[in-house]
Amino acid sequence: MTLTDQIVKNIITRVIKSQDYRIEIVNLINAEFLQFAMDFFRKIVDAKLNSKDITIEWYRCAFMNENIAPDEYAINAGINKKTITNMHNTGIKTVVIETANEHFDSLYQSIQALVEMEKEIDLTLTIKMKGVSVDLNVSESLIIINTLAVKRAALRGGLWSTAGKRAEKYLMLTLCRLYQVPENNYDASHFVKDKGKKVDREIDFYLLNNGKEYLCEVKLMGKGNPESADAIIARDSNVFVADTLSLQNKNQCDQLDVNWVALRDKDGYKRFGEILRKLNIPHTDYKGNLDVDLPVILEELF
Repeated sequence: MTLTDQIVKNIITRVIKSQDYRIEIVNLINAEFLQFAMDFFRKIVDAKLNSKDITIEWYRCAFMNENIAPDEYAINAGINKKTITNMHNTGIKTVVIETANEHFDSLYQSIQALVEMEKEIDLTLTIKMKGVSVDLNVSESLIIINTLAVKRAALRGGLWSTAGKRAEKYLMLTLCRLYQVPENNYDASHFVKDKGKKVDREIDFYLLNNGKEYLCEVKLMGKGNPESADAIIARDSNVFVADTLSLQNKNQCDQLDVNWVALRDKDGYKRFGEILRKLNIPHTDYKGNLDVDLPVILEELF
């Protein structure tokens, strides 16, 4: 399961209708994680039944071998590949595997020390499949639990990031379609590095009028997120569109003379029409029905 077009459509629909979109991502994380857990348990049963090792080496052989992709290898060792990349400024396979192995050794030693200290606690994880069952001792169980926790954290970070990147461009296109902004009055093309710019960072969207470019920043973020001010300052934005903005965020935008839209405000999308008027961007005031128009617009965009 991935971040499908339909989920992106659902996110945009919820945001424009002043509804919280996060449940869409949470449901996707749950579905993907639960599927991973079931597949992982199946692999554990196979590995345990086919192994002659009674030590943790059965886990290494099955889940930490050279045929496994680096990101999966790291997860199985109890660490996120992104963490390794941040640690070493590289994510090449040799570095990932070496670091993952070192982490796994350290993790296993910590678990063994904990088991010795907490002797009054006994834990056995039993996994049954098609009438066959395997038992994992407390050390093995804690390794499995840790792997599942790391996987969910990786899914969470990846899907939230992907959702923002995929939805933000289409959110702006949808707003422009609602207000019938001519296509030559906005630019949603991919960013190309321009040495003439003050900063070489991606600009999400441009509104255009008579040779003027109005830089738009889009952030589907939580209330009070300090990243808001950082983003509009760093990119010298003219328009800032967000899911939620605190009063402080709004005041920051006003002080910087940045036009802002807080979509979670009641009928928040209408402020986009006010900005179009202020910037003299050709458009038609929207007086339609979102329930009717949004599905049609999103179907055309996707």
